[in-house]
Amino acid sequence: MHYVTSKTLLSSNNGMNLYRGCTHGCIYCDSRSECYNMNHDFEDIEVKQNSAELLKKELLKRPKSMVGTGSMTDPYIPIEKNLKYVRKSLEMIYRYGFGFTCITKSDLVLRDLDLLEKINERSKAVVQMTLTTADDDLCSILEPNVCVTSRRVEVLKTLSEAGIPTVVWLCPILPYINDSHENINGILDFCIESGVHGIICFGMGLTLREGNREYFYKKLDENFPGLREKYVEKFGDSYTVSSPNNRELMKIFKKRTDEKGILNDNDEIFRYLHNFPQDSVQTKLI
Repeated sequence: MHYVTSKTLLSSNNGMNLYRGCTHGCIYCDSRSECYNMNHDFEDIEVKQNSAELLKKELLKRPKSMVGTGSMTDPYIPIEKNLKYVRKSLEMIYRYGFGFTCITKSDLVLRDLDLLEKINERSKAVVQMTLTTADDDLCSILEPNVCVTSRRVEVLKTLSEAGIPTVVWLCPILPYINDSHENINGILDFCIESGVHGIICFGMGLTLREGNREYFYKKLDENFPGLREKYVEKFGDSYTVSSPNNRELMKIFKKRTDEKGILNDNDEIFRYLHNFPQDSVQTKLI
């Protein structure tokens, strides 16, 4: 871990990255790709030490809207437990009447349930959670340093019971690993049980490019001997790696989500995530 001083914190659409890098160890992580020009080891987390000062300054300048953590780094990585940068940000987001959404795989999000409830009562809070496999043992291989799927499902249920809407990212789906009917149906069962509002799915597959491809193949060699050669033969250097079962799995996804009234159109879900309720109660700035 190392600290940096940043000039800005929020992007033009209110994306917020308090940290850069990750220690969850997911074998498929696109954020390892060289195109992001990370000039430090991926597991050496970059911490924006002046984030609270920047956030306050930028919130005071902007109209009330949703603030979201970026998708490159899970905001609830282990160091957040002690640093509490996310929690401090949530306190400020609540104080100034903004909404909030994040993408995580961690049950640490429940530590901040009290603030999420307050934000949701005043404006809007949405928690997005990634589910890749219904099998906890496989989850421990694909995402070794974060809570397993069954625990994430407990988190989703707790959030739903607290009135916090949730969205699941059904990705990535790795060919010949978790691209089975059983797995997709298992994840959808969890989503239905948890009362999720929507499920984001870009198709059954993953993306590979320079940086993350090499790490992914290394992990395939460690955990799935012989599979790297199959990937190389089948997909070459393709950026988009689509499951041979994509068509039939997407039919299952569409049919079951339609039946249960779960949002499954990505554009519609992203509009929902970005939409700030204009009739929300605003408070005097402090």
